[in-house]
Amino acid sequence: MARRFFVGGNFKMNGSVKAITDIINGLNNAQLDPNVGMSGADCFVDHNRESDTVTEVVVAPSALYLMLTREHLRQGIEVAAQNVFDRPNGAFTGEISVSQLKDAGITWTILGHSERRVILQEESTLIARKTEAALNGGIGVILCVGESLEQREANKTIEVVTAQLAAVAERVKDWSKIVIAYEPIWAIGTGKVATTQQAQEVHYEIRKWLASTVSQEASENTRIIYGGSVTDKNCRDLATQPDIDGFLVGGASLKPAFFDIVNVKR
Repeated sequence: MARRFFVGGNFKMNGSVKAITDIINGLNNAQLDPNVGMSGADCFVDHNRESDTVTEVVVAPSALYLMLTREHLRQGIEVAAQNVFDRPNGAFTGEISVSQLKDAGITWTILGHSERRVILQEESTLIARKTEAALNGGIGVILCVGESLEQREANKTIEVVTAQLAAVAERVKDWSKIVIAYEPIWAIGTGKVATTQQAQEVHYEIRKWLASTVSQEASENTRIIYGGSVTDKNCRDLATQPDIDGFLVGGASLKPAFFDIVNVKR
């Protein structure tokens, strides 16, 4: 059974009320593939079932604009947070809980992005706890993994990526609500992009790891998407690869080019 194509837009720490409203209006009025989206707002559906939905689309604005986005964005496009805390509501200043996201109609969260791993020093064990909390609370997870340029040049890409995934596997057994995003750190915001062959090779190894560590079902059904300077120019070749199930788009998600990336399977 084919895995449903998935395109996420990570706005990062960009935008204003006007800028986000403009992006929302652009998405609402864009000529997207009529099969884009999903029925209903609950991410806990069988993403791999036979249906007329070709591409699932999720956008992730800054926390300040989550409710604005959800209130005005067209149905069929879901909204993700860029982070969530691993503890319930309480005395955790500055954090957002899973239950608060769920209450606001937010159905996904991005976790493990390299900018949080590197800049904020988030360890894989913390990311694993956040992933477990999100799933237990009813939020789907876009789980980011990736290696630095130094690690790639030392031929440690697969070792690094599978170690990041292994931390999650110690706490999570059901991967049906996880989308893995392979994002080589050296290709994020640099204009560099992994070659089609490089990306496919890592995606293949991730799928093989899922089969040996989690289950054959997880290997066959888990969507593995690519992120790292994805544009409307390079997405088509990447989308032809058997183990690349979509994209997590950074800067291009703020531009009209995002519509072409969403429509890549059209």
